[in-house]
Amino acid sequence: MMNELNGKKSIDVGGRLRELREERGLSMRAVARRSGLSPNALSMIERSRTSPSVSTLYKIADALEIPITAFFRSEPPRQEIVYRKSTERTRVAFSTGLWEGLGGEAFTGRVEPFLLTLESGGTSGPFGMLHTGHEFVMCLTGQIEYEIEGTIYLLNPGDNLIFAAQLRHSWRNPGDERATAIIVLSGFDKGESPSEFHITSGKKGRSSESQDM
Repeated sequence: MMNELNGKKSIDVGGRLRELREERGLSMRAVARRSGLSPNALSMIERSRTSPSVSTLYKIADALEIPITAFFRSEPPRQEIVYRKSTERTRVAFSTGLWEGLGGEAFTGRVEPFLLTLESGGTSGPFGMLHTGHEFVMCLTGQIEYEIEGTIYLLNPGDNLIFAAQLRHSWRNPGDERATAIIVLSGFDKGESPSEFHITSGKKGRSSESQDM
């Protein structure tokens, strides 16, 4: 199982956690209760006294109801030409796969290409995704199954799919071997980062809960 977050830039996870928590008006005690972590552990992370594991970050992301990539989001200088060597990709692992950015985070236009690797049985979780813009997917190896508004499309190597991304959709690897696909998101609203919705802990969503101030 892939369980590492890899990146070339140093990210202040503790500072981002504090910002995200305060943006939502949540106390440390409320986040601790939601995540199952102790307030002391969260305090240590926020003060950068300790580095959280991937599983811990997923618990916190679930508690804050955000994608895990929100902890690593930054605003690099936007460029009209983006060149990425394979060794310089932003990589984010989740419970059954790996997300690899292909430079969209630094591009001036509204397009986000990424490489998705899914272990056998890997899914986008129990709930569908929807966002603005369009989505293109091409299966490179293995099998990728997309469900769009209740219709299932099975992609084998070389098969591709394109659709309006405001249609509720989800994906999974139904095969016995690892699958890879190139996914390109485009035409989304300004300020939106739809690729974040494609990284999941595989956990069910959280019901609304009153905030503990």
